[in-house]
Amino acid sequence: MIDGERYSVPGDRARYTPEGLLDLQGRDSVTINSGGEKIFAEEVEAALMAHDGVYDAVVAGRPSERWGNEVVAVVQRRPGHDPSADDLLAECERHIARYKLPKAIVFVDQVVRSPAGKADYRWAREQAIKADA
Repeated sequence: MIDGERYSVPGDRARYTPEGLLDLQGRDSVTINSGGEKIFAEEVEAALMAHDGVYDAVVAGRPSERWGNEVVAVVQRRPGHDPSADDLLAECERHIARYKLPKAIVFVDQVVRSPAGKADYRWAREQAIKADA
């Protein structure tokens, strides 16, 4: 309550563009704090999905001595495509700032999602940490 008026903070982040459109940036619960910057996992996922060779992608943070946490992409390639990590980073650079780029890309046979299609960020983080071991 602020001055007698009730406000709600749902945890979703958005902004209005200069054109007056609503730009959904992501949820606070899947924000990665890397080097003092807040990076929305969904924003990086959308940049990865812009590549024709990506079937699915989930982004998570993993511990980093240098950054605190670093952005790691867990990617399922589209059948018949074989994009490299460099190919995917080049595509991401077209859509997001360089500081948001994944520090690593882990390729998997299948990205795990809930039956409702929601990303399993706990699983993705496990994959990111396992790949670093």
